Amino acid sequence: MAVDVDTRENMNMEPNKQISNPDCSTAGVSLLNKFDMNEIMNCMQCGFCLPSCPTYRQTGKEVASPRGRIALMKGVAQEALQVNHEFENNMYLCLGCRACETACPAGVPYGSLVETAREVVETNKKEQSKSPFIRDIVFNKIFKHPKRIDTLGTALWAAQAAGLQTLADKTGLVNMLPRPMAEMQKAVEKVASPAERKKRQKIVKPADQPAKLRIGMFKGCIMDVMFYETNQATSRVLAKAGCEVIFVDDQACCGALHAHSGEKDGAVELAKRNIEVFEKADVDFIVNNAGGCGAALKEYHHWFHDDPEWKERAMAFVTKTRDANELLTELPQIEFKNSLDVRVTYQDSCHLAHGQGVRNQPRQLIRSVPGVEYVEMINADSCCGSAGIYNITNFDMSMRILDDKMENVKKTKAHLIVTSNPGCLLQMKQGIIRAGMQDEMEAIHIMDLLDRAL
Repeated sequence: MAVDVDTRENMNMEPNKQISNPDCSTAGVSLLNKFDMNEIMNCMQCGFCLPSCPTYRQTGKEVASPRGRIALMKGVAQEALQVNHEFENNMYLCLGCRACETACPAGVPYGSLVETAREVVETNKKEQSKSPFIRDIVFNKIFKHPKRIDTLGTALWAAQAAGLQTLADKTGLVNMLPRPMAEMQKAVEKVASPAERKKRQKIVKPADQPAKLRIGMFKGCIMDVMFYETNQATSRVLAKAGCEVIFVDDQACCGALHAHSGEKDGAVELAKRNIEVFEKADVDFIVNNAGGCGAALKEYHHWFHDDPEWKERAMAFVTKTRDANELLTELPQIEFKNSLDVRVTYQDSCHLAHGQGVRNQPRQLIRSVPGVEYVEMINADSCCGSAGIYNITNFDMSMRILDDKMENVKKTKAHLIVTSNPGCLLQMKQGIIRAGMQDEMEAIHIMDLLDRAL
């Protein structure tokens, strides 16, 4: 079937040239039914999204823009294009930052569209038995099992405690790793020991006042391993604000990694587990401190559009879900004891700003800390290039975006770069190292900043 004129023009294709690949066949009708044509057709092709898109700014290519990708989705959904390697590469070049949603005058839900496109890609590969073995390990054997993630965290702690990370750096053995992993490990700080993690109080209560609210802490999977202390700091800050904080047992990964990687069934399975455990916890609010996790948690109801019973339960879960910044600004202001006397800038988490619409609250909290001189960064809400595992799977593009971000960071002359997402935090730490600014600047999660001031 020939490519329609609109699709061809938006892809900058030659008149008679079609994207094709002999290794990939056109998806079946049932597979293409996953696309929401109403939302695809809502894209007016106006181009307001182009300046906001990090990959379009880096490449200048139409297929690397939201508008171009939607044109590709339209071509596939209408069976004018194949679900092939080129389609896959264009869908996965996207960071999923959703800045285009903020810019879009028509309110096109691009984030859900690109998730569907990736689901179509992965489903098509599975039907052809071409899904890589490593995907099964990551998505089914690891991230569905919190205890296994905890075990990996223990292995990382053991390697750090034995000095293997330092030894690998000094001897150059680290360079045997793929470059993305070799560079990223420099930004990874010491993880909490198993003994320290076992000491956690499951319930953290206010010390000097009756509890106003009963909070269920969504601790995340990687977050609770790599940034255990940030979760602890969050519980202390919430307790200071008058909340009883409960680390609910048996919670699972939020499902964002699965949803963003085309593994929708896995995302739904994890969502059901979380909905069930927090229903039993009987809390007033479900609070998280990771912008990416929070965006997924707040969109659980969209994952059950064809399941009325679970959609209702998911909606109840979503209604209770808050980002920590969001809830803290709804409560009486905390009285901080320490003056920090630092110059601070803020790097927006894409999924917190564009996905959840939480922008002013973190800035309000930062400004409330005694001794903080706050300076706004140019394009603070542009993506830093982290985007989940994008800085591993698309390393070169990620680093180009990060290096551009660091130019804006430098202009602030800040001592601290504050973030609200673990991926952003690791990426900004890596950016500081790449810029050679370790002696001048530190990247820190906002909950750790507030905890320091307590």
